[in-house]
Amino acid sequence: MLPLRTLMLTILALIAFAGNSLLCRMALKQTGIDAASFTSIRLISGALMLWLIVQLWGGAILPGRRFANPEAGSWRSALALFAYAACFSIAYTNLPAGSGALLLFGAVQITMIGYGLSRGERLRGWQVTGLLLALVGLVGLLLPGLSDPPPCPVRCSCWVQVWHGEFIPCAVKG
Repeated sequence: MLPLRTLMLTILALIAFAGNSLLCRMALKQTGIDAASFTSIRLISGALMLWLIVQLWGGAILPGRRFANPEAGSWRSALALFAYAACFSIAYTNLPAGSGALLLFGAVQITMIGYGLSRGERLRGWQVTGLLLALVGLVGLLLPGLSDPPPCPVRCSCWVQVWHGEFIPCAVKG
């Protein structure tokens, strides 16, 4: 059984992902901004926020607080983040919210579990259940005639999830 804290943090993360998707969709659909400009603003504002966090927690503003390695990072993780943001903006201009959410959670789950398996991890009961549900959801969504989302945004959205799944391990390793 999952501890209550883990369950609550998981629910909070899922709500944050859904909120991010809806806010991005609103920005791309209800304003005149194009996907490239939106992605640029997103990445620049994110970089500025990360710089501020490093300044605060790196000791420049809050003495005594230190990152383990404030210089850590890689071009691979930067490329993965850029590819994620660019594909995300392109996919969300033409993909329904429900389809996008199913693709998001299914493809990220498959990518991250695949990463773990490639590193020698073994699946446990709930992980096998999650992987099977993700696969069934993706297959069900993409079967012709069911919901039949447009193919180009679907491909873009799947690449979003692959790049997102690639970015997380890169970011964790530093």
